[in-house]
This record gives sequence, C-alpha cells and structure tokens, in this order.
Amino acid sequence: MTRLYVYVFLIFCPTIAWGQIRFTKLVLKPKEVYEIKESDILVVDELIMMDSSKIILNKLKPDNFIHAKSATFGKGCVIDGVGIPGLKGRNGRAGLSIVSPCTDGGPGTVGTEGTNGGAGTNLSLYLFDIAVNGTLIIDVSGGNAGDGGNGGNGGGGGPGLRLCKGGSGGPGGAGSNGGNGGNAGSVTFNASSIPELRTMLGIKIIVRNYGGDFGLGGDGGARGLAGLSALGNNKMDGRRGPKGPKGKNGVPGKPGAINFQDK
Repeated sequence: MTRLYVYVFLIFCPTIAWGQIRFTKLVLKPKEVYEIKESDILVVDELIMMDSSKIILNKLKPDNFIHAKSATFGKGCVIDGVGIPGLKGRNGRAGLSIVSPCTDGGPGTVGTEGTNGGAGTNLSLYLFDIAVNGTLIIDVSGGNAGDGGNGGNGGGGGPGLRLCKGGSGGPGGAGSNGGNGGNAGSVTFNASSIPELRTMLGIKIIVRNYGGDFGLGGDGGARGLAGLSALGNNKMDGRRGPKGPKGKNGVPGKPGAINFQDK
C-alpha cells in the first residue's frame, strides 16, 4: 500500500527544482485550468489537455517555457499568455456651480490617463511528439489599453443683478489621453522531430499574437452654464464656459512573431 502511494505521488505531484516545475505526467480534465505560478518553466514527460482545458502562463515573467516529451490536446484547448488589460482613467470632477450673484462658475478638473495594456508573454514550446485531436489556441496577444477619463463639467455661473452681469460658466475639464496597447508576445516552436507541425498552424494550432487595442481619449467636460440676469435682461446674462478639449487616443500594440527552431 505504501509503495502504491509513493508511485502515485511521483506521477501526479509536481516538483520545483532549479527554477522549474517538473511533472512526470500532467493531465488536465475538461475545462480544468492550470496556472503556472512558481516558475516560468514547465517540464513534463506526458502532457494531456482534455477538451476546453487551459494553461495560464506566468504573466509576471516576460518569457515562459514549456517542455513536453509527449503532448496530447483535445478540443478547444488554450494556452493563455495574453497581456494584462489597462485600466480606464477616472473622470474629472465637475466645477463648482456658484450661487453668489455675478460670480463665475468653477472649472471642471482633468480626467486621469488610461493605463497601458500589458505585453503578451513570449512562449517557447519544446515538443518531441504531439497529437492534436481538436484545436489548440495559443494566445499571447497584448493587453488592451484603458480609455482616458472624461473631463469634469464646468460649473454654472451665479445670477446677474441690476448692477452686474451674471457669472460666466466654468470651462469644462480636459479629457485625458488613452493608454497604449500592449505589444504581443512571440511563439517559438522547438520541434525538430515533428516536421508536420508547420502544416498544423492555422488549422489545428491557432496562434493569436495581436497587438493590444489602444485606449480612446476621454471626452472634454461640458461647458458651464451662464448665469442669467434675475431681471430677464439678456444683456446682463453671463457667458457659457468653453468645452474642455478631448484627450488623445493611445497607440496600438505591435503584433508578435511565430518562429521555428528546427535545429
């Protein structure tokens, strides 16, 4: 009984040594997710990914490595190295609307910038034997950037009196810039013993290595309302404030590459 327990432990429990995760056999059941956390190197003698199972790469490391003597993939299997998405910027605060007569409204504040999308993970796959019974998707696209925050609306001006005009509306705050999309990672296949691997690309093995989408610039804040004359005299009304300028769009990320190392 003790010998059986030790045997099962060695097959299914990973060991971490020399900066790598080591399995004799790694089987992912349908829809099961395995995330590489402790290292950026996964070494396994036999890798079996059943339908819709997923491996999430260590996205804290720019490069990840998977070594498998034998790899079998079912339908809809995914290796996920997509960059972390950026965050949307915060909207600016509205300017103060004035109740005191003949006083201009406050300006809206500027929104904050959207953050950049994270870079996709570079993946190197070392394979000696492969069977793809369905489809394997390797996604190392860059993360989408966050949109810039909108500017705050300008505050309304105070009312006019007989001796003074109504206050002008406050200017809208400027919209902030969108973030830049993350660059995609690259996928490198090291599989000199599998010459048919190239013919699987685009059919059984789908590589997604798109640059992340750029973030949109935030809209400028609305014009503050003019303070109106209490006597109904249009000449004593204030002016509307100017609209805030729109923020600039970010830059899309760059696509990655697909490489083959046959030697």
